[in-house]
Amino acid sequence: MKYGVLAIFFIAVNLLLESPVQAQTVGASSALLPTLGDGGEMSSSAERRLGDRIAREIYRDPDYLDDPVLADYVRGVWQPLLVAARARGDLSVELQDRFAWEIMLGRDRTVNAFALPGGYFGVHLGLLAVVGSADELASVLGHELSHVTQRHISRLIARQGQQTPWLVGALILGALAASKSTDAANALIVGGQAASAQGQLNFSRDMEREADRVGYGIMTEAGFDGRGFVGMFDKLQQVSRLNDNGAYPYLRSHPLTTERIADMQSRQPIAGSVTPASTPSLEHAMMAGRARALSNPGVDAMRGLLREAESWPASAPQSTAARQAGVLYAGVLAAGRLRDGKAVSSHLHRLRALVSSDPVGTRLVRWLGAELSLAAGDWRLAQTQLDMRSAEDREEAQMRRPELLLRAQLALQSGQAAQWLACIERLQLWVAEHPRDAQAWQLLADVYAAQRLPLRSLRAEAEARVAQLDLAAGLDRLKAAQDLLRQRAIQNPNADHIDASIIDTRRRQLELALREQSLER
Repeated sequence: MKYGVLAIFFIAVNLLLESPVQAQTVGASSALLPTLGDGGEMSSSAERRLGDRIAREIYRDPDYLDDPVLADYVRGVWQPLLVAARARGDLSVELQDRFAWEIMLGRDRTVNAFALPGGYFGVHLGLLAVVGSADELASVLGHELSHVTQRHISRLIARQGQQTPWLVGALILGALAASKSTDAANALIVGGQAASAQGQLNFSRDMEREADRVGYGIMTEAGFDGRGFVGMFDKLQQVSRLNDNGAYPYLRSHPLTTERIADMQSRQPIAGSVTPASTPSLEHAMMAGRARALSNPGVDAMRGLLREAESWPASAPQSTAARQAGVLYAGVLAAGRLRDGKAVSSHLHRLRALVSSDPVGTRLVRWLGAELSLAAGDWRLAQTQLDMRSAEDREEAQMRRPELLLRAQLALQSGQAAQWLACIERLQLWVAEHPRDAQAWQLLADVYAAQRLPLRSLRAEAEARVAQLDLAAGLDRLKAAQDLLRQRAIQNPNADHIDASIIDTRRRQLELALREQSLER
């Protein structure tokens, strides 16, 4: 998800959003009306299909990142927003069931977030690295969520004519390919800018203000501090005063105006009756440090993060514990990438002592230690670190996703049958509840392969591909499983009957879905 991709994407969407048709103000109650397209907007099912088509290509982009630890943190901010939107009436039951409501992370240092048709949302690691708190992150996510719940995309696509959705989809997919060619990307950007008239900007600004208002209500009702909205606006306003060097594409797709800033400021409590703005939690600071490390994995960047950790806190004696934890976390991760075991041990010990009284921070340190131990090939040390679970972690009904996937990797590395069996049981339960978790499906396939259960491995691989919307690749895996079944049937006609039935049924389902996709194009 390079900058070129998103710049072209937002030009494509803005060509729709910047329509000369005047906006009709749609309140939160509109979400309670049927979303079947009767009022001139795109149907929810058609919007989901368009979103799936775009998301399928994003999954293939090398910059797409499924980092379980960061995803777990973002999901912790995201889920309360969805609950609040539903409670307020902004999110109808129909939209909740039909749309994906999925966050996709991009390994990109630029500060950006965006909404796609069908309830897909993109967040760059650059954004996670600069937001000052969970409240600021919630303000961005709440704003993007409101673009979808208020049907901004679908309402405006529908006004352009029935063929426009697929033309927009084709343009976005073309932009993904063009991102590898600067000349092609620039040509599209220039063409898009030439097509946009100044008089058409008003509609887009109306929608931005509506997304601000609805998003503010959602985030505050979800329990986040509304001052996070103002704090994020302050950051963006400071950047907007400087020359745009491309690091903040969010400003181009979400232009700040004095009206938007004043509106959010006016919604704050009366001056003098408020407490100071919330400071970053240990969890947020550590996740910001992780985003910094993962967004720029180059050797020079890793050395810079490690040097910063080695000089801390002497270089910043007045820094908060959260800030120090963020620097140390990034430094430990950088040391691991540089294969500096001594630095990993030293800084991990410092970090563990710093967060020892914070259950969430302690959990993040456990995961980090296990992750780096597995990367170094020491599964026994990884197991020791994962088993140092707090009482709070042990009381959770279901193991959190980062730990689940770490334990699956541990089982594979250990080569022990008992570890494999426990891992399979946990992963099967997980994918039954989270069928869109491609990484969990792939790990399940790997464990089956280690057990020499190739049919089940191929089935799980197929589901991993389907989870990322690559139905053709999933179908290929199922065909390979059927070929294997035919070979086995020669030796033992009664073997694998249940597996054969499941594979055949699933193959028919995917073939039907692929035929439906081909008819939509």
